[in-house]
Amino acid sequence: MAAPVTHARYKPQAGSQMSTPNVIPMADIMLVLLIIFMVVTPMLQKDHPVDLARTNTAKDMQDADKDDSIVIAVTRDGNIFLRTTQIRKEEITAQVKDRIANRLDKTVYVKSDARAKYGDVVAVVDEIRSAGVDQVGLLTERNEKNAPPPPPPSAD
Repeated sequence: MAAPVTHARYKPQAGSQMSTPNVIPMADIMLVLLIIFMVVTPMLQKDHPVDLARTNTAKDMQDADKDDSIVIAVTRDGNIFLRTTQIRKEEITAQVKDRIANRLDKTVYVKSDARAKYGDVVAVVDEIRSAGVDQVGLLTERNEKNAPPPPPPSAD
């Protein structure tokens, strides 16, 4: 008689257990997210950035922050922007007329650099008034008690 065949069963051996969590993949993900936010954040600005004049009696104008508000920016070198699009002074009246045509709130906001020429700002406000706008908001920043005074305007 033949001897019975016994099959040895395979029993997998468990590897050594890691007692600390592996945070390297999490750190990699966090760095990628940080880079994405650093790249995307400047693109989220809906207006052209300018250094606003500082005042002590600034009035809050929350409507200027709305997505559909009409904001015209005047830079220190005299460039004019409707939101982020650069336009010429002669185009302001037509652009503003088009945008306020079907609106109840016909307020237009002007952001001017603190060192922009006064004549440039007056010309922009005049073009806005020519479009039939009665309410023009001049956007400024509130003076902080510890904030340094703005630099003096350039001599040119």
